[in-house]
Amino acid sequence: MNNEKKIATRQSYGETLAKLGEKNENIIVLDADLSSATKTNIFAKQFPNRFKNIGIAEQNMMGIAAGLATCGKIPYASTFAVFACGRAYDQIRNSICYPNLNVKICATHSGITVGEDGATHQMLEDLSLMRTLPNMTVISPSDDVQTRWVIEEISKKQGPTYVRLCRLATPIIYDENQKFEIGKAIQHGNGTDATIFATGVTVAQALLAQEQLKKENINIRVIDVYTIKPIDKDMIIKCAKETKRLITVEDHSIIGGLGSSVCEVLAEQYPTKVERMGIKDVFGKSGKAEELLNYFEIDSEAIVKKIKQ
Repeated sequence: MNNEKKIATRQSYGETLAKLGEKNENIIVLDADLSSATKTNIFAKQFPNRFKNIGIAEQNMMGIAAGLATCGKIPYASTFAVFACGRAYDQIRNSICYPNLNVKICATHSGITVGEDGATHQMLEDLSLMRTLPNMTVISPSDDVQTRWVIEEISKKQGPTYVRLCRLATPIIYDENQKFEIGKAIQHGNGTDATIFATGVTVAQALLAQEQLKKENINIRVIDVYTIKPIDKDMIIKCAKETKRLITVEDHSIIGGLGSSVCEVLAEQYPTKVERMGIKDVFGKSGKAEELLNYFEIDSEAIVKKIKQ
């Protein structure tokens, strides 16, 4: 993991969209008056005729995206996660998922790492909302390399997709040769003392904790669960059989997100105790992203503490 070079996954998204636009003229990008923040402005500058600023009308944006999909276009609809999943939920459910249309919803500024914008903008329920929708694929990439792969890969895949992106710049975890597959997780290390299932920004935190614990002869494995739905059931069961403890960590509510997804798999196929680290049924707070990760106990320090308890 490269701790020196950090890139926000929203930046990776914007840059990849522009490159994708060169290859595929059916790519249409929609934004809800936040293109400088979501980084879709990179695409807009290069392909102004294929970029539509819908304004502060997120529900309408999802409806337009659905209409474009019926005409053979591949719409990428972007705004902050709190607006995409909260304000436009009805349109996503009934206009996109119910008819199983090929719309890519790429929401930035998810989780408490939105930071100073505070509780109203810190979307902690989006994974829960999106993964319960039939036909929806849900992906939460952890770094620049993985995000670039995801944004291009979903253009080849039919059906609704939700991609969760963040505001915070995070370390680069993977190199360009890393292989990814929708529906599969990636294992880091073979430790048997514990397994940490992480997603998005918490993957880097879990890897930092892994490095610290190794110095104290505590060997854990970290699983990057970048696909929340469909989730990698085989990996979860394998880790439950091979390690002494199972812990999930996410920048999301512990209700309905990664922790719940892991617990559902194990409850049905290999009953095992799981400890969930995340936002414990409360709203967020205003503050610097790194401070909030620490305050809500989902940073590397908190993971180390949890493992050593």
